[in-house]
Amino acid sequence: MKRRAFLKQAGGIALFNVLPRRLLAGSGETPPSETVRVAAIGCAGRPVADINGLADNGAEIVGLCDVDTRRIGATRKRYPKAPFFTDYREMLDKLDASIDAVIVGTPDHSHATIAIDCLKRGKHVQCEKPLAQTFGEVDEMVRAAKAAGKVNQAMNQGHAYPTLRDFREWVEAGIIGQVTEAHIWAPAVYSCMDQLGELKKQHEIPKELNWELWQNRVDPHRPYCPLYLPGRWRFWTDFGCSTLGDWSCHLMDPIFWTLDLGLPTAVTAEVIGTWDPLVHGATYPKGAKTTLEFKLKNGKPFKIVWFDGEGTKQIPLPSSYTADGGTLEGLLKRTPAVENMSEGSFVYGDKGVLQYGHHGAIYLRALPESHMKELRESNALPPQKYRRVPNGSPFREFLDAVKGGEPVGSDFAYAGNITQASLMAIAALFDPGKRLIWDPKKRCFENSAAANKRLYVKRLEKF
Repeated sequence: MKRRAFLKQAGGIALFNVLPRRLLAGSGETPPSETVRVAAIGCAGRPVADINGLADNGAEIVGLCDVDTRRIGATRKRYPKAPFFTDYREMLDKLDASIDAVIVGTPDHSHATIAIDCLKRGKHVQCEKPLAQTFGEVDEMVRAAKAAGKVNQAMNQGHAYPTLRDFREWVEAGIIGQVTEAHIWAPAVYSCMDQLGELKKQHEIPKELNWELWQNRVDPHRPYCPLYLPGRWRFWTDFGCSTLGDWSCHLMDPIFWTLDLGLPTAVTAEVIGTWDPLVHGATYPKGAKTTLEFKLKNGKPFKIVWFDGEGTKQIPLPSSYTADGGTLEGLLKRTPAVENMSEGSFVYGDKGVLQYGHHGAIYLRALPESHMKELRESNALPPQKYRRVPNGSPFREFLDAVKGGEPVGSDFAYAGNITQASLMAIAALFDPGKRLIWDPKKRCFENSAAANKRLYVKRLEKF
């Protein structure tokens, strides 16, 4: 019998019999027929897209929390039935029985504390990126996720895109031969070098902001400065991870997944400009060129050269890109056109070059355009090999996983690896110009106390 006819004849019995045992009554899991109830920690800026994305895919928003009430009006208006809190711990205490999952949409420095707490309370967790701000916090999050046995997802949302699968299939099919290196760029400048004097001034804390709760486990807590927020905390080494931390989870994702990369064997950070970590270390430099060296599973070397901020002016352009009339100026323009990817990557192989854009290898193409055209017209592109996420939606992927479906692609263990590689690159800024060798057993650099100090930033036990 055809499947549809069988299900129609068998009715609910057929559906009941194919459900995994762990989804049945009494298991403590959310069955597929039920709505996933989600609480949001962080309700302004980027988290709004996460909240709405889950709601648009069928989740019920049952609680809202933010320590800063200045920009949350639209979110509270859209979800008027969801109680609002300023302390996430109070929300979890009071709404515990009605919460299945939590979105952690706070700044980088508080991801680990909140996500781990939610996992220990038995909640599924979707967490914004980068996963954490320090190397050790990532280890703690991965351990907590494994112990909890709950769905955990990092929001490098492009990992759900079909183009990410295309990229891996193209590389594995040998379209560019043996991959050798990737040049990745992100032109945003996350630096307040010219405004460091503001940190020495006294500033009144806005009445809508709980400044102590916002700082979480930062050690010690800092005096308030309006340059920290809203939206600028990534510029500061106490709270954020700069341009690299913001973008690496998206731009390195296709490469890490395709090549199954581990942590770098060595990292070298070249600072652009006059930034000195001893003088300007409260903020990040205006640009950098950072080289991450890896060893592939087949033993061959591979490297990622990362350009950000002012460093993007140093990107070498492949001849196959310039053959199509591509220029550096065009490359860095913020426009959705394929030839202008303001963030993206050139991936080099011994037989060619691939180019992709900002999330999930979007705008993927082989260079030059004539080669791309030839591949399409001759049907030389490989067939689909890897499962596609429905609608390419990370929100659908998360909710389906909570209901017992396919696991998410970018869980804490996978995204944690990219995060830690990125944190190694950020730490290398604090010993600039030096090739830092990684010790995989001790999980620190062999030859840089300054970089290791940044890698394992001290945190308060409680806040």
